[in-house]
Amino acid sequence: MSSTVFNILAVTVMVAVVFVLVRGLINMMRGGSSNTSNKLMQARVALQFVAIVLIVLAMWFSQSGN
Repeated sequence: MSSTVFNILAVTVMVAVVFVLVRGLINMMRGGSSNTSNKLMQARVALQFVAIVLIVLAMWFSQSGN
């Protein structure tokens, strides 16, 4: 896999992080279920972890290609 693939995947996951974050904020502002807020927070943290791993892999592959 090239670093371009990891870059595209990382951007996709970062967009997903923003989407989950906004859904969580909307849920809090509307006074929604705390269980839903907790699940959204867990999903956001997991997606952030995946994004960081993909960014590190993209950097590693871009350096090993030189």
